[in-house]
Amino acid sequence: MLQDGSVFKGTAIGKIGTTTGEICFNTGMTGYQEVFTDPSYTRQILIMTNDHIGNYGVRQEEVESEGIKIAGLVCKKFSQQFSRKMDAFSLDSYFTDNNLVGIADVDTRQIVRHIRETGAMNAIISSEIHDLDVLKVRLSECPDMSGLELASSVTSESFHTVGNPDSPYRVALLDYGSKKNIARCLEERNCYLGIFPAKTAASEVLQWKPDGVMISNGPGDPASMDYAIECVKQIVEAGVPTFGICLGHQLLSLASGLSTYKMHHGHRGLNHPVKNLITGRSEITSQNHGFAVNYDEARSETVQLTHLNLNDNSVEGIARTDKPAFSVQYHPEASPGPHDSMYLFDNFIELIKKHSK
Repeated sequence: MLQDGSVFKGTAIGKIGTTTGEICFNTGMTGYQEVFTDPSYTRQILIMTNDHIGNYGVRQEEVESEGIKIAGLVCKKFSQQFSRKMDAFSLDSYFTDNNLVGIADVDTRQIVRHIRETGAMNAIISSEIHDLDVLKVRLSECPDMSGLELASSVTSESFHTVGNPDSPYRVALLDYGSKKNIARCLEERNCYLGIFPAKTAASEVLQWKPDGVMISNGPGDPASMDYAIECVKQIVEAGVPTFGICLGHQLLSLASGLSTYKMHHGHRGLNHPVKNLITGRSEITSQNHGFAVNYDEARSETVQLTHLNLNDNSVEGIARTDKPAFSVQYHPEASPGPHDSMYLFDNFIELIKKHSK
């Protein structure tokens, strides 16, 4: 059931139960396991638009966090059986073990078109409650995503390090719900990482003396994260090379005096075209966000617009003109998705090198 009263009936998958969250959809044709474990999907019920979900099973190694982060799944054809040469197990057992409630055998095309027309809203899935009036009451208790701070619920419990301490680059990763592949991409570029929990003060981060700072992705409304905005502002003002991804892009923008807004239905998929305004080249990107930076504010004396979405002209990247800091709204680390934007990690390392000189 959607918040506007629309009801869709199908087949229960995963755990028998009830779940609520904001409905959204992902247009990717593969990589469902990485998508389900992305912390940015916290408190969201996800529609997968690809026909077959579960057909290649699940591997424990192919996760982006410690467990499933979506609140529920909606799909058309859910495969109880799977085919894969590598060691794998069924998606249904993975859902059951992670207490994930879902629904299959519904017309996902109809639901997605409905959301595209009416906008994002809350939804409820239940395989145990059949009274529509009871479902309406439960759904009315689900909080709206606007104004919701969620990063502190998915961040690391404590500070820890990753990589070789003798690596040439020392990078602080501000963990607001970071995907594992961000850390992998930095490790591959000879970075020693200090992972800082969401509500760490800037003074503590700077005390670790990083050569650079990575602001991670994550869930929720960025405007509700006053603690993170202030932390990022102090780090940028200190002149430390800084790179933000997705939520990190929004936080850098807010720390730079820009504002954000809730999108009509967001960008989620593996095929979003983005133009790099500096090089003039376009790239196909992986995206997952329901908030964005206001386009009219993305140019000022200290902010340069660097990337633009070619579908709707929304802001996809900025750079500070007075400080060594930049960010992008999409996911250059992908997982899943194309690697067109992987060069941004190399740009970050070059920025660190330039600053150190």
